[in-house]
Amino acid sequence: MATRAPAATGRLLVGFRKWYYNMCGFNKLGLMRDDTIHEDLDVKEALRRLPENVYNDRMFRIKRALDLSMKQQILPKNQWTKFEEDVHYLTPYLEEVIRERKEKEEWMKK
Repeated sequence: MATRAPAATGRLLVGFRKWYYNMCGFNKLGLMRDDTIHEDLDVKEALRRLPENVYNDRMFRIKRALDLSMKQQILPKNQWTKFEEDVHYLTPYLEEVIRERKEKEEWMKK
């Protein structure tokens, strides 16, 4: 029985994550999680490093979400971003930018 507890806990955690993801509401506008990150200097640099097609897809999602928001509408349910389809496309670039910035700060201290 002890071996089943982690699996049950894992399923419960995934279920909670899916529930929370749907409650946030950005998926109803067709946005992904990384589309909602506040744009500070690190994020702007990470966005600059994105491949052009990924950046263009992001801009399309954001413009569509703004349009829907202005009209006080949401997408049809079959067009909502699903939890399983939400790819963290910006996170690797952002982590690299932050790592480089911290490394530069350490270098400047010396």
